[in-house]
Order: sequence, then C-alpha cells, then structure tokens
Amino acid sequence: MAHHTDPELLNNVLQLLTEQGHDGFAEGLRLLVNEAMRVERHEVLQAQPYERTTTRQGYANGYKPKTLTSRVGPITFSVPQVRGDTAFYPSALEKGLRSEQALKLAMAEMYVQGVSTRKVSAIVEELCGSTVSSTQVSDCAKLLDAELQKWRDRPLGACPYLVFDARYEKVRHDGQLRDCAVLIALGITPEGQRVILGVSVALSEAEVHWRAFFHSLVQRGLCGVTFIVSDDHPGMAAARQAVFGAVPWQRCQFHLQQNAQAYVPRLEQRAEVARAIRGVFECPSRLAAEQRLKEIVAHYAKSAPKLATWMEDNLPQGFTVFTLPAAHQQRMRTSNALERVNQELKRRTRVARVFPNEPSLLRLISALLAETSDDWETGKIYLNMENQNPPSV
Repeated sequence: MAHHTDPELLNNVLQLLTEQGHDGFAEGLRLLVNEAMRVERHEVLQAQPYERTTTRQGYANGYKPKTLTSRVGPITFSVPQVRGDTAFYPSALEKGLRSEQALKLAMAEMYVQGVSTRKVSAIVEELCGSTVSSTQVSDCAKLLDAELQKWRDRPLGACPYLVFDARYEKVRHDGQLRDCAVLIALGITPEGQRVILGVSVALSEAEVHWRAFFHSLVQRGLCGVTFIVSDDHPGMAAARQAVFGAVPWQRCQFHLQQNAQAYVPRLEQRAEVARAIRGVFECPSRLAAEQRLKEIVAHYAKSAPKLATWMEDNLPQGFTVFTLPAAHQQRMRTSNALERVNQELKRRTRVARVFPNEPSLLRLISALLAETSDDWETGKIYLNMENQNPPSV
C-alpha cells in the first residue's frame, strides 16, 4: 500500500533547522515523530484516510496531545487515535514510554536507597535537563507497590525460631503527627537461614495489631514454630498467647537488663546491677540461673526492695533459652538478630523524617526488608540446625 506523506514535511524541517539551529530541534522532532505515527496508523488500519477498501481494519479517530520531556525540552506530540476493534499505540512513543518507566523505577530505587527527594531531583535534572518534585518522586516509588505486596503476601513454610520486634516512625494522620508502629517478624528456617517473614504498619502497637499480624503469618503458611524471642511489647503477650499459645517465649535478655535500670535507686549502683544480671544470664543451665537469681534478689532485698521484687518477677522470663541446644543459646537469647536491621531502617527513614501517610512508610520499610531478606537467604547460614539436641537440664 502506498503511503501519502506530506511532500513539504522534509522541506519544512530542513528550513526550520537551517533558520533556527538548535532552537528548532524540538519542533523538527515533533514534526517528524507526528508524521511517523501517522504513517504507522495507516499501516495498522491498512487504509489511507477516507479510502474504501476491503482490507480496512478500523478507522482513524483524530489525535490526542501528549507531552513528553526530552533532552531538548518538553514536546507535545499529536498521538493518532483509532476506533474499532484494532488496538493501536505508536511504537515511536512506546520506546519513549519504556525509557520513562525505567527512569521512574530508577528514581524509586534512589528513594528507597536513602537518597533525599531533593538529591533525586538534582540527579534527574543533571541527566535529563528537567526537574522533578518530591511528590513526583513519591509517585514513582508507588511503582514498587505491586511487587512489594507480592513479597508481603508470599507463602511461608516451617520456621522453628521466630524473632519479633517493633519500632516507631512519625507519620501525618488527619493533619497531625502520629507515632506509627512498625512490626517486623524474622524467622530461622530449618536450614538455619534468617528470613524476614513479614512487616505490618499501623498507628497502634496494641493487641489488635499484633494479633492481626500473627494471624497473617499463619494464614500464609507459617508452621513448625518451637521458640519465640522478643521484648515485652505492649499488647503482644495476649496476642501471642491467642495465636502461638503453646510456643515457649523468651523475653529478650538485653532489654531485660535495660528495663532493670529503672528500678535501681542510686546511679552508682547501675553498673553493679548490670553485672549481676549478666551473671545470671551467663549461667550454664537454668537450674544454675535460678539459684544465682535467688542470691541477688536476697542481696538487694533491703538496699533496693523494688529492684529485688522486679528481678524476681521478670528475670525468669529470660530463662526459656536454656531449653535450646547450647550452640543456639547465644544468638537466640535476645532479639538482637533484628538490631542491625533496625539500625539500617533508622538510617534510611531519617532521610524522610516524617512520612505523609502509612502506605508511604510501609512501602519504604518493605523495600528495605525485602532487600535484606534476599541477602540473608543467599548468604551464610545463621545457625547450624543439624544434630542439635537440647540440654538435659
């Protein structure tokens, strides 16, 4: 089929470039791309405008303006439209759309990696000659949402050991700054690898949030849990008992030592009390730890009665780890497996400082945790799970 191209087109473009030089690049490009799209529409429809033919696959339906940013500035093209059953979009702009998509994904990745929106804008301006706003950077980050949702919803399997932790970030909610709880679950697989099982974001760390989070893990297939370690987070105990009631729980020994300091009556006693508590936790067996606890409770009964009562009531919650194989006890006595993760999260979220809403916080946290989990699952094992028998006492 013959194509009827405007015979004056090339002459107009040449005259434009001759008279205006660089200033005519944008208009020349617009004219050429518009003509290429028009010709391509003729090929797809298998007919020229108003041509009567049995091979026609549809009808031209005017043009729609579309502005794209290029190295020579913004250009508004006239995109040919069709009506009928034939699907059509010009290949000249499809390539541009793929490039635009790649740029958006690159911007999203820069944001996730902790680059501020101001720096992202500066980089894009340097590379492309155009600026982007912080809102545009955030919109680009939304491109990650579908993949991140798949990661958060992925099926789980057996994980003998679980570690839970919570942190807080600032978000805007109904015009106010609120503390938003971020719940994180880490699992140790039967092969001894660490893996991030899930994350949840909500304005409360109350029981309902923890319970919904635990249920979501079970519904995704989490099973085979034999041991849980965490701090004594608000609302967690009731939720844990409701969902993982038969699973032994270990209270983080590190946080127990920190919590004890609130009951030390004199500043000069703090180092001494910390050493005493470490001595309890470093005992070779639960029986020895219980005996040592009785001794320090008796020692502080008169000089620090509130501390003595608190230790007697709370330190035994840190003894559950003695039921694990000796080779596992050092790493499973605290929730420190998530400590470095939280430090990295803090480093990245500090760039944003305040999140505009909960979904933006969940997006960033999920992207960082997914990356961390991938590194763990392809790296060295965290615990040797083979031929490990629990202690007899």
